[in-house]
Amino acid sequence: MSILSDGVKKTSELLRFGAEDRIREYEHRFKSMRDVYKRLLSQFIISDFDYGKAYDTALEFFGSDTVHFAGIDGTMYSNPIYDLMIFFGGAYCATGTVKFHPNSPPTVKYDSNLLGGGAGLSSVVPIYINEVPEVDQAFFSPEDAGESARPLVDQNIINNATIANWIMTFAEYYLAYRLASDPSGKFRILLMDRTISGERTSLLYDTSKMELWKAKSNLIGYEVEGVPIDIKDLAYGRYCIREPRLGVPPPRSDYLRYAIIFLVQDEGPMTIDEICERLGVTDKKRRRRVERYLKSSVDEEYLFLKGDRYEANPRYTDTWNRLKILVRKLGDRFFFEQGSKDKPLNVMKIVKDGKEHWLTTLDIAFLSLFCLQMLIEECWRRRILLIGITKDTAARDFKRQLIPILNNEGLLKESISPEELEGLPNTDRMILQFVSIQNSDLVKVPWSLIEYDSCFKTMIPDKKCRRGYVQGAHRNRISLEKTFLKSYIQLSQARKDPLLRSNVLLTDRLVYPDFDISEETIIKFKNEFSSAKEPLEVILFKDKNVENKLQNMIMVMLKAMTAPSIPEAFGHNKPLFIADKIAKWHYSIFKRIVNSTRDWILNNHKLRRFIFYMSTFRERRALIEATRREVL
Repeated sequence: MSILSDGVKKTSELLRFGAEDRIREYEHRFKSMRDVYKRLLSQFIISDFDYGKAYDTALEFFGSDTVHFAGIDGTMYSNPIYDLMIFFGGAYCATGTVKFHPNSPPTVKYDSNLLGGGAGLSSVVPIYINEVPEVDQAFFSPEDAGESARPLVDQNIINNATIANWIMTFAEYYLAYRLASDPSGKFRILLMDRTISGERTSLLYDTSKMELWKAKSNLIGYEVEGVPIDIKDLAYGRYCIREPRLGVPPPRSDYLRYAIIFLVQDEGPMTIDEICERLGVTDKKRRRRVERYLKSSVDEEYLFLKGDRYEANPRYTDTWNRLKILVRKLGDRFFFEQGSKDKPLNVMKIVKDGKEHWLTTLDIAFLSLFCLQMLIEECWRRRILLIGITKDTAARDFKRQLIPILNNEGLLKESISPEELEGLPNTDRMILQFVSIQNSDLVKVPWSLIEYDSCFKTMIPDKKCRRGYVQGAHRNRISLEKTFLKSYIQLSQARKDPLLRSNVLLTDRLVYPDFDISEETIIKFKNEFSSAKEPLEVILFKDKNVENKLQNMIMVMLKAMTAPSIPEAFGHNKPLFIADKIAKWHYSIFKRIVNSTRDWILNNHKLRRFIFYMSTFRERRALIEATRREVL
């Protein structure tokens, strides 16, 4: 007993001392923030929002003062049933209307019967545990083309499988796309419980290991419109996000290849001089990069060279349309097709060359990325407001990237040293949360930080401290600019206690060229990439005095969508809160279905003699222990 007591005492002391050390460190960091608001944040925090301007912007943006919205959230569930793993994923939405008024807050109304009649998608996939490593890229290894590099036991597979998460991710984007592309054009505001810009970056990373594509992507060879998908289709689709009014994709870095291909496909055969002129390439080093990408594009057969003119290969001019058909076809299969007793359906199996093949999570990552880009395309085409809102975030790009770059450019009211920045709390949310409380008399709720280009997350100041120059934070790569804007917001405070304020939320939204692009909001940098000095244009509302009509309208709307009477939704978005409740209700129902299925198998007399061999040791032990507890 004394040995056990000593062990418990040692462990508890380690925990207490460690926690006390972390708390003291944060106390020290908070003390260093006394002057942060006046010196730094006062020029970036906006708290004066105008109902009249929001009303005018709504009329200009939507063409109406009354707009339908949808808040989308997802859920997932995975659990073993004997020798099977059950993966469930779904997405659900709360819908309603918001009506803007010229002299008062917007009126928000929610549709009734959201459980029975609301929009939602879900799917379930049963897979034998031993087959999961063949389907789930969490267990893939690039070195040996997908074979597991380590021996796997069942519990390791159960604990680390990501199939349910991928089904949920695809469901959320596919539901958002279906709402955006609905022929009625009903929904003009889409709210998602995700950082949309971060999700696209993450999906690009999840689909970046080309050495795995041949071994582990069963989309390759799958026929769409009579043409089999190949590796070049997938590579093309990863970067197919296009908006000429924004200059997206830009003629720089990894995007240059696709900017060239898209240009030739759109405008017909061109010489290298014509291509460089259209892309704004004037110096020799950048021209040499264009020449290299043209050569590789010819080698890969995206383009043909006839004489001195480059022209598009007809095989790939329709790639994006076929990929969209692929997403819709497999999305409908995932979430709408139904099997039967005589003809059961496994949504993660497709028929290719007359045989069934598993779709892997790599394939679902491709489908999710393409679906997100299809959603963005629809939102630009139909002018649908797409906003991501994240409750809990560990992001720190405002502290680590944006402020140092602005400091280097001389755009801060007062310069700040790297040591001072390092002394601040680790995350942007904690910095802003504390500043808001510490300066409650100056920072009025609701408030928002200025909006800035999401590509700042991947930028750092030039190592030589040259003004007008930046670098990529990782391998000198800078993510896609002029596509998403991000910010931080705080929406609520208690009526009787101004220090009791809601959590700071992260928001990011799609860029809209007619509203976000102006001489005042564009900052030009240069990035030395592969010996060439490439131009980079980013969007930044430099301070609170730069007019941002969309941000004003969004903040007025989001404040109206809070729920003061619901304590657990304090300062959060009510449509997303309701969508989360709907998702959790479906989760609880499906969990009961799984448990009922387990009980049905256990009590089925036809299967009784096999139960002992089907169940794992842990399951048998848990069942016996549960029975013993019931007897006692």
